[in-house]
Amino acid sequence: MCRLFGMSAAPHRVHATFWLLDAEDSLAQQSHRMPDGTGLGSFTADGRPLVEKQPIAAYKDRAFALEAREHESRTFIAHIRYATTGDLVPANTHPFEQNGRLFAHNGVIEDLPALEAELGDRRELVHGDTDSERFFALITERVDEHGGDVTAGIRSAVEWVADNLRMLSLNFVLVTADEMWAFRYPAVHDLMFLSRRPGGASGSRHLEHAGASGTVRTRSGALATKSSVVVATEQMDEDPGWTSLEAGELLHVGPQQQLSRTMLLERPPRHALALSDLSGRAAAAQAPSAPPGRP
Repeated sequence: MCRLFGMSAAPHRVHATFWLLDAEDSLAQQSHRMPDGTGLGSFTADGRPLVEKQPIAAYKDRAFALEAREHESRTFIAHIRYATTGDLVPANTHPFEQNGRLFAHNGVIEDLPALEAELGDRRELVHGDTDSERFFALITERVDEHGGDVTAGIRSAVEWVADNLRMLSLNFVLVTADEMWAFRYPAVHDLMFLSRRPGGASGSRHLEHAGASGTVRTRSGALATKSSVVVATEQMDEDPGWTSLEAGELLHVGPQQQLSRTMLLERPPRHALALSDLSGRAAAAQAPSAPPGRP
């Protein structure tokens, strides 16, 4: 299963160091296959998105994912990909950028010709082969239709997918330079968040988060004295404040870390896929025992 990670320290810009694979043998030790791609997104001081991503198609690509990466930003997004659709190339590696927003997704959406038809001219936003990038383009289209209201655009997009396409999961994180959204639907995979006070649970600790599977580790000394909100596929430290989003629930973190939780979808998908419906790469990528990440 793909790994999602998002973090907001807004309104503050903070330094954070990321390791998208914690150790070269960490996954092999757990009898997990290597991920198919890694990506990290952040923003410059003037709000321009910066994306570093690399498909893992060969041993030399693994070194890219093992390197420590330090960035300064108000918001961050990271993703570990286990491919379900598309080749192992940069265009299919998360996160994706559209209109100054960054997006990463964990799940499976089928009936892509129908999704492309719904996109119309917005098909030009799509540069790769994945269902995820097409889903993001639909969100971008609907945000524009709603005058730039990201929450309204997300609601419109997820309702359309839930009603019209075969799908397993729509879990995603979307960030701008100073805001973050996270959505879980349906209850196939978990998606958790932590509203972290300065210094964490003890009040005196820097941020030190690590996924149990050896993927996505991050450290920020600045968060010993500043608050943050973290979203992740799994609980990443011992803080008792970690909370799972409900199925169909959207979390929004505003520019001053205002938190809002909105139930967007209380009905099940009209054409829901089960894990048993998947085969090949899709089944391997979405299995709960696989490490976190997504196509």
